[in-house]
Amino acid sequence: MSEGHTEVTTEPLVSCAEECGVRDVQDRLGDKWTVHVVVELAPGPKRFRELQRLVTGISQRMLTLTLRRLERDGLVSRTVYPTTPPQVEYALTETGHSMTHLIKQLVDWSLDHRAVIARSREAWDARTA
Repeated sequence: MSEGHTEVTTEPLVSCAEECGVRDVQDRLGDKWTVHVVVELAPGPKRFRELQRLVTGISQRMLTLTLRRLERDGLVSRTVYPTTPPQVEYALTETGHSMTHLIKQLVDWSLDHRAVIARSREAWDARTA
């Protein structure tokens, strides 16, 4: 690319020049805890405390907020059982399960490229130190 070259030479994968309604969904997928919670719910329903133990580092408040947001988006269902004390179980909906294939691809890509990324970071850090 020459100095002063400012034109894009390839077509973008996706274009949302105007609000296309994807950003709010992507924001949910890109938050810090959503992927972790979805991964833990993929094998089957879990109770709140079990999820809290499995998602390392998440606070009770943040897990509550994440589950509420996922439930609002239709990715997670919440079932309350009439026991004393009440038991609450969280599970992925059909839409939530469909997302696990994308997460698997992202995890596979991350594993395939982590060494290259680590070397790139090291080189960049050395150049900018």
